[in-house]
Amino acid sequence: MNKRTPIPLSFLFQHPAHFIALGFGSGLLPRMPGTWGTLPAIPIALFLHAQHSDVLYLAVTLLLIVGGAWAAHITGRRLGEPDHSGIVIDEIAAFVLVLFFVDGSWQHLALAFVLFRLFDILKPPPIRYFDATMKNGIGVMLDDLLAAAYTLFTLAVLLRLWDFFS
Repeated sequence: MNKRTPIPLSFLFQHPAHFIALGFGSGLLPRMPGTWGTLPAIPIALFLHAQHSDVLYLAVTLLLIVGGAWAAHITGRRLGEPDHSGIVIDEIAAFVLVLFFVDGSWQHLALAFVLFRLFDILKPPPIRYFDATMKNGIGVMLDDLLAAAYTLFTLAVLLRLWDFFS
């Protein structure tokens, strides 16, 4: 199966790892699965922020990252494609991490979303290197965590410049 081969709905329920790796089903959408797959991070982050516990938020984020690497590895192996486009737990986990640092405004959330998707798609160095060389669950997660780091840095610079010129 190649990166763009559609995954049947039945595959989603064949193993718990598939359900997790495929973003609870969001990765099955035929067009832009990475973009659609990032969206479940928003209600997860809103729920975690509502709990008012940074420790809980970060613990769930760590669980998403570690569990996501496990699920992506199993699912990628079963699909015969380590980083199939339908595997979107990496986008979910990385964007949940980004949203830990974003205030509650929809403008900042939207800007973070656009920046994250941009860096995930363009894969500036060293993201492209890790995406091309690490063909396992850790590699799947790592390139999106690096995109999250680019997003947070860029967001911080843009917000600082906005404050400076306002």
